[in-house]
Amino acid sequence: MDSAGANVGHLAAGFGCSPGPDWANLLAKEVDMSGNAAEQFNIHDAKTNLSRIIERVERGEEIVISRAGHPVAKVVPLRRRVERRGHGSLRGQVRLLPDWDSDETNAEIARDFGVAP
Repeated sequence: MDSAGANVGHLAAGFGCSPGPDWANLLAKEVDMSGNAAEQFNIHDAKTNLSRIIERVERGEEIVISRAGHPVAKVVPLRRRVERRGHGSLRGQVRLLPDWDSDETNAEIARDFGVAP
């Protein structure tokens, strides 16, 4: 099997499918963007296989979408900035000074925001 056929087989396996004639049209080349290799799909194939691409991104992969062979977008996993579980999730992690709600502190905050009392 030539290297193009191996790429198609690898790509099909990544989508949980067997390689066939339809898979030969998928762009399965590696693209180096900002130091990371990402798999590249043309727009038509990305639209057709969006659910599968999202599943791969959820597992941590990065996918590049191209138009006419030129990369135009990158689909990357979304990383939540804060993992809070609900009310009280910071209990025991935040220390308030005794004067946290004093008139002096409130006046200083008001000055900082340009709303002097």
